Amino acid sequence: MAEKSSIFDMIGPVMIGPSSSHTAGVVRIARAAIRILGALPTEAVVTFYNSFARTYEGHGSDRAIVAGLLGYAPDDTRIRTAFEHAEAAGLRYTFQSVGNASTMHPNTIKLNLVDGTTGHRVEVVGQSRGGGVIRIVEVDGFPADFSGALHTLMIDADDVPGSIAFIASVIAHDQCNIATMFVSRKGRNDAARQFIEMDSPIKEITLAYLRQLNWVQRITYIPTLD
Repeated sequence: MAEKSSIFDMIGPVMIGPSSSHTAGVVRIARAAIRILGALPTEAVVTFYNSFARTYEGHGSDRAIVAGLLGYAPDDTRIRTAFEHAEAAGLRYTFQSVGNASTMHPNTIKLNLVDGTTGHRVEVVGQSRGGGVIRIVEVDGFPADFSGALHTLMIDADDVPGSIAFIASVIAHDQCNIATMFVSRKGRNDAARQFIEMDSPIKEITLAYLRQLNWVQRITYIPTLD
């Protein structure tokens, strides 16, 4: 007897699921979030907004987000059974939905993640723009604007004069071309966060140099997503 097909059957060579917005994009948002966390999470609270809030179960976005939190790629057949794999991995997750957030993109997801080993927590807000394209628009309350399609540095630093130009100069000496830079801060001379997208990877020795600067608090390197 032939096996019945499901919404998670392969559509083309690069995606599992019924649509790129509800599967590939969702997986990539989760994959970006775990790279920001720096580990696979042990706990996750997932909030679906607007269109996603109404369709995430029927379109499989719930399985897609869990698969991404486990590190699976958008074409991984394990997306179909992500809940079972999450249980085996010890990932505890909760879904929430907000159906009428007028200031947010129709396909928005917020992820609150915890690394149980270190206690590190992050909050990531992402948008699925269609065709598997995403934008990360907020991290830990800091506005952001990067896609995961390029190599990305997230730098927490004191808001000292010349810091942006200095970091850009160090990256340039590594022969990395900066494609975009987005800087946000909580106030003048307060904590600042830089999001820098680059065309090529940055060397580990350059990251080590930046991390030892006394006005740099934390650096997270996010290699390009698949």
